Order: sequence, then structure tokens, then C-alpha cells
Amino acid sequence: MTGGVDLHSHTTASDGALSPRELVREAARRGVRILAITDHDSTEALAEAFDEVAKHPPMTLVPGIEINCDVDGGEIHILGYFLEYQAEWLQTFLREQRAERKERVYKIAARLAELGMPIDPGEVFALVNEGSAGRPHIAQVMVARGYVKSYREAFDRYLRAGGPATVPRKKLSPAQAIAIIRKAGGVPVLAHPGLADLDGMIPDLVTAGLMGIECYYQEHSAAQTRNYVQMCKDLGLVATGGSDFHGLHIGRTNPLGTPAVPLSVYEALKAKAEMARASRPT
Repeated sequence: MTGGVDLHSHTTASDGALSPRELVREAARRGVRILAITDHDSTEALAEAFDEVAKHPPMTLVPGIEINCDVDGGEIHILGYFLEYQAEWLQTFLREQRAERKERVYKIAARLAELGMPIDPGEVFALVNEGSAGRPHIAQVMVARGYVKSYREAFDRYLRAGGPATVPRKKLSPAQAIAIIRKAGGVPVLAHPGLADLDGMIPDLVTAGLMGIECYYQEHSAAQTRNYVQMCKDLGLVATGGSDFHGLHIGRTNPLGTPAVPLSVYEALKAKAEMARASRPT
């Protein structure tokens, strides 16, 4: 068994390999007792996941979200926890985000065709079902067609931010994503900052309402983890962590519950949630 806290995971409601019920069962098998589902631009998994979690006491499910933002020089992801996800205004926003993602698939497919790698958007949407379409699904099709050997190659050569096949998203700044999560009474957290290499933006994000940093992350070095934990102490933020589990179909091997995240992180996150609800913008 591995760590009992995992605050970053994905289901088929976005770009994960497992259904909500399957994810919860796998988390239980791995010894996870605090699980957050943080699908991209979707909370569609949560109702089914809450139902399944009830069958696996003492597991606790934390409702979450992950919102992607493009910035100069890269991409930043903002996680949101304990938000009032059933609010109609929030669901309207998320539906609009998913519609924009769908349109982006067509644009990226056209760009790939120009590069001599035609794909059928229908193949991408067949992988998505009712989920939130994204570049991971496109990468899967590219691998299946033999254009690249792996998910990682698809991103590194073509689909990364600024890559030759990438089409910019509708402009949504990290500050806007933070404001949306705070309006919903949630706790906004900067996801896997070591991947973005944009730490200089963190003070401005804190000013905008950021309440945490994902410090415990499989692809962070030990030095990065220490630095981000210290940054959280210095700035009064919660230091979160999680596996970013999607399933092996996207080429990541980090299982649920890794890396180890202290239980105290969950307690600190709950305390931040109380602060977020008490200080939400009107």
C-alpha cells in the first residue's frame, strides 16, 4: 500500500482511462483514503464517484476541478478543491470550456493534416465519449496511426505549448481561473509548477487569490519539493500533492497514491476551504 492521500486524479469525464467507479475502486485497492477527482473542465464524474465512495469506507472524496490556462512562455494549470460545483453558473462556464475544447480538436486535426499526419476528429471523440476532449486524446490517435511511437513523443514534438500542431486556447488567464474557483467557494491551487518553470508568476497569482501549490508531485525533484513547501510556508499557502493519475494510456506510470502526501495536507486544505467560503468575492 502507498500513501493514503491523493489530491489529483482524472477519470473518463476528461482524459483519464478509468470511469469514476473504476477510479474509486482502484484508489481503494491502493490504500488511498482521501481522494480528489480533478477532471479538466468537468465535474461530471463526481455524482457517480460519491456513490461509489460510499461503498468504500472510510474513503473521503474531495470534489475538484483542473482548469488549463495559456500564458506567455507556456501553460499553467489551476486546481480547485471543495468548490460548490453544482452551481449553475459554474456548470455553464464548464460547458462552454468543453465546447471550446471540441472546436480546438478540429483545428488541431487541420494543423496535423498540414503536417502530413491526417487524423479523423471522430476517432478523437470516440475516445472521449461524454468527457472533455483534449490533446491527450489526440495523442492517442496519433500513436494508433503510427505517426509517433508514444504519447510523450506526440507532445514533445507536436502538441506541447508552442508546438507545430498546437492551436491556442480561448484566452483564459490564471487569475481568471482563480477568480472562478474562489467565486465557487473553492480553494485554488497551482498544479505541478515544476513542469511549467514559471515560478516568477507565483507572487502575482497569490495576489489574485491563489491559496496553495501542488508541491508533492511525481515529476518534481526532491529539491523542487522542498523549495515549494518552503514557499508555501513563506506565503501562507497550503502545500498539496497528488499522482495526477490518468491511466497508462497516456504514458505515465505513476499509480494512485504516489508520491506520498501527508494526511496533514488534507486537514490544511479543509481549513483553507473554510477560509475560501468565508472570504469569497460577492
